[in-house]
Amino acid sequence: MSKLDDLTRLRHMRDAAIEAMSFVENRTRKDLDHDRMLALALVKDIEIIGEAASRVSADCQARSPQVP
Repeated sequence: MSKLDDLTRLRHMRDAAIEAMSFVENRTRKDLDHDRMLALALVKDIEIIGEAASRVSADCQARSPQVP
């Protein structure tokens, strides 16, 4: 796997995290419980983060041992 692939995946993770944070800005847990679209959007961003994280190379992971 190339560094470019890792960089792309890390950017996908960052972008999805930023997006998820923007979705919950000024929102409450009650909003999450009652807004199906918000819940699904957050789940999708979490899926993107998880999928990208699972494909980051071992070399890239080894360079950041503080990240679980």
